[in-house]
Amino acid sequence: MIERVIAWSVHNRVLVLLATLIWLIVAVTVVRGTAVDAIPDLSDVQVIVKTSYAGQAPQIVQDQVTYPLTTALLSVPGAEMVRGFSFFGDSYVYVIFDDDTDLYWARSRVLEYLSQIAPTLPEGASPQLGPDATGVGWVYVYALVDRTGVLDLADLRSLQDWFLRFELQTADGVAEVATVGGMVKQYQVEVDPVKLRAYGIPLHHVRTAIKRGNSETGASVIEMAEAEYMVRVTGYIADVDDIRRIPLGMVNDRGSPLQIRDIAAVRVGPQMRRGIADLNGEGEAVGGIVVMRFGENAQRTIDAVKQKLRSLESGLPEGVEVVTVYDRSELISRAVFNLTEKLAIEILIVSLICVIFLFHFRSSLVVMVFLPIGVVSALVVMQWQGINANIMSLGGVAIAIGAMVDGAIVMLENQHRCLEADPERAADAERRWEVVIEAAQRVGPSLFFSLLIITVSFGPVFALEAQEGRMFAPLAFTKTYTMGAAAILTVFLVPVLVGYLVRGRIPAEAVNPLNRALVALYRPVLAASLAWPKTVIVVAAIVTAAGFWPLSKLGSEFIPDLDEGDLMYMPTTYPGLSIGEARRLLQHTDRLIATVPEVASVFGKVGRAETATDPAPLTMIETFIHLKPKSEWRPGMTTDGLKRELDRLVNLPGLTNAWVMPIKTRIDMLATGVKTPVGIKVSGPSLDVIQQIGSRIESVLADFPGTLSVYSERVSGGRYVTVDINRDAAARYGLNVADVQQVIGSAVGGMTVTSTVEGQERYGVNLRYPQRYRDSPERLANLPLITADGAHLALGELADIRIEGGPASIKSENSRVTGWTYIDLENVDMGSYVKRAQAHVESNVDLPAGYSLNWSGQYEYMVRAQERFGYLAPVTLMIIVILLFACFRRMQEVAIILMTLPLSAVGGLWLLYYLDYHLSVAVGVGFIALAGIAIELGVILLAYLNQAIDDARRERGGLTRAEILEAVIDGATRRVRPVTMTVLASIAGLLPLLVATGTGSEIMTRMAAPMVGGLLSAFILTMLVLPAIFLLWQAHQME
Repeated sequence: MIERVIAWSVHNRVLVLLATLIWLIVAVTVVRGTAVDAIPDLSDVQVIVKTSYAGQAPQIVQDQVTYPLTTALLSVPGAEMVRGFSFFGDSYVYVIFDDDTDLYWARSRVLEYLSQIAPTLPEGASPQLGPDATGVGWVYVYALVDRTGVLDLADLRSLQDWFLRFELQTADGVAEVATVGGMVKQYQVEVDPVKLRAYGIPLHHVRTAIKRGNSETGASVIEMAEAEYMVRVTGYIADVDDIRRIPLGMVNDRGSPLQIRDIAAVRVGPQMRRGIADLNGEGEAVGGIVVMRFGENAQRTIDAVKQKLRSLESGLPEGVEVVTVYDRSELISRAVFNLTEKLAIEILIVSLICVIFLFHFRSSLVVMVFLPIGVVSALVVMQWQGINANIMSLGGVAIAIGAMVDGAIVMLENQHRCLEADPERAADAERRWEVVIEAAQRVGPSLFFSLLIITVSFGPVFALEAQEGRMFAPLAFTKTYTMGAAAILTVFLVPVLVGYLVRGRIPAEAVNPLNRALVALYRPVLAASLAWPKTVIVVAAIVTAAGFWPLSKLGSEFIPDLDEGDLMYMPTTYPGLSIGEARRLLQHTDRLIATVPEVASVFGKVGRAETATDPAPLTMIETFIHLKPKSEWRPGMTTDGLKRELDRLVNLPGLTNAWVMPIKTRIDMLATGVKTPVGIKVSGPSLDVIQQIGSRIESVLADFPGTLSVYSERVSGGRYVTVDINRDAAARYGLNVADVQQVIGSAVGGMTVTSTVEGQERYGVNLRYPQRYRDSPERLANLPLITADGAHLALGELADIRIEGGPASIKSENSRVTGWTYIDLENVDMGSYVKRAQAHVESNVDLPAGYSLNWSGQYEYMVRAQERFGYLAPVTLMIIVILLFACFRRMQEVAIILMTLPLSAVGGLWLLYYLDYHLSVAVGVGFIALAGIAIELGVILLAYLNQAIDDARRERGGLTRAEILEAVIDGATRRVRPVTMTVLASIAGLLPLLVATGTGSEIMTRMAAPMVGGLLSAFILTMLVLPAIFLLWQAHQME
């Protein structure tokens, strides 16, 4: 069938060229609209439910909000994990779905289940869905700075909340603009409890009066002078004086109305906050985080935000600037430029190899035309599938360049040979095309099947799951599309291009000194090896077995760290940290980091931003470190060196440092909750016991070889002032528990009674007692209360007030309370470390009944990937065997070709050992790609040997052993040029990736290393071993 396709293409060559031109125009138009990002979106399909429960302690939030929500959402169809976080005043529930679930379907199902559970939650706790965004949604972060010093933090926060935020949310692709830092303006009504007692007014009466004193209403319309007038009754609170004049509905002894100003001090102050931002250690700032919508084009979204910010500059007050502190478009530009540059270099190198070996410039034009068409065709399919252009999808094209050109090279070389052998027909314009068809048909079927095998060999990559699957699936798709396009173009377009471009004087193979040198070097070595074929096979088997020695010396990891160009500082502090101390720590660390010459700017935040995508406690510091271009770094400074210098510089008591990459860390935190490469999760019923187990793990692993740092969360390390109500004492005064709680909640915790309406802005009115009545347990005991019947008493008469420990925050997975231990590694691979550490922890840490311990983090992904590779590789091998059998129709030849696989693995393992790379998913993908190319090498060489034997049989009839030996030597020697060209083209296409630096190189080098090393060993051994096996097989057939 392939022969007929080739003949049809050549006979309809004008139609083929026109179709190719039209396709190229369409493809370029489509590719220009491809979405661009730095890395694939590695986030799980997840729906976030955020519930604010103001003023409530973590244990109360867990019991009354998080636990009911998590148990209800466990039964959502497709949910794999329900992770809960209970903080002071906030509950976060992350419902993580399997990869096949559509995000918006998942959101609708979660909303359906929420509608059932929401009515059972306490008053004031209303669950809301987070934005339709993912872990890589934080694409742009900015800070508001007032250079004049006129505006305070409250003014800047109002500017961000009520002007910039709403405007930026209209930009294409933006799901949410979250605010962090600054002060939220609040009207604070501080009621004097002594005056309340003097006037006999209960606190709830004041609350009701304020709420009733802030409203506006309409009264239909009236008609005057043939016109209609709408009636409006004003009543919104406009300023502090309006609140002070609100009547309490009572008259004092002098007959004057009693107002709020008579019993309370009213002022404007800051709202309680759980997040602080700082810029360069110079003081607090207001920041904005642009969260991109799921599936959007990151580059286009950032460009739209920047354009919107430029248009808003004129509306900002004088002296106010928007300072960019994190911009992912810089990473995107570097990543895409780095890969496209490598692609261009690969195409030039491959074309140069054709010129050097064929001594014919027009022949190299075939490759230079064929490659871009194949690449663009793959990118079109990629764009139609919805895959964006990133380092992985473009990397798939990059590693395929060398292999996809093999078919064109072999067809070119065979065309040269046929035209040299038949100069009479080559000179005739019409009969030349007959030579083109015959030459293409001789190698076309083998080339098509070999390219098809390379395509199919990537099957295991498609079967990867979760984060590793999302990382490498774009690469597998684009490599498959590229090889598929190469296979189609090789039989449709390449024969036509060869016919048009390979004409005129064709230099003989012997004219090229490089070809002569190859034959002179290869022929005697091959003859010597074929003289003792069995010895050669035994020696090759020994070399191959010895070549697997480095495998035992290689470590293992999940995916090498990707240098994103910026850093994030995420230290861990001890629980119970006050907001004031958190601010001091943040500014101090930012100031130290900003002194490093390579740092351009530092933007730090502690606590949570106003978004459901940021479940950060007050003890978590996240500092975005924007680095200068590497050309401006000190000589010899690297990213790892910079981390070590920063770690020495920022060495503060109580801080456990972690220097990480922004995107990858946020993805890991949302996926597993663990920000370090390795984590341990202890689950059980009691937080106290979980903390004891975590502390034991911390002490056991602190001095364990390979541990850089280990920190176990103090899950019960919070501090509580407990008001334990005496029910009998409360009953004597006719009070229920809820009555006392309501007074304490309002007077001590503060209650937002209503909100003012000031144009487009809204600010809360908060009611509470002055601080002097609530700043210690003793003061709280003296807190005056007034009952409904006018009785006066102190809180201490009704409750026992004490200080005790409790959880600072509570984490749960699938409704089981969990404590996490974070482990950073040093000078050790992840796989061997965890294997040793597991045994060490198991022998030194005793788990009580009802408690479990799970190793998590990137290790979790690594184990899953190894398991998938383990049982998918044999399946793929069977598919390859079937395709080889379809091509050769004999199992003997299939077995001969499969011998190239272990020969190729030898070089790949040794090069990994030399470069000190660990085994990882990236390395595994490299070996999978190598398998397809190595088999292609065997297919090409075996096809040439079969041709040599067939030609000899046609000339001589039956063959003796000596004639078979001569035919094998002649066939292998005469075909050393195309085989060498294909191998060199593949290696040369991979060399730019192997020696690459810059964004994305960490993964590309580890994929290229096994392919380059494996091709070298496969070429050397296959060119000697495969002819020896082929000779023995042919000799055996004679017997």
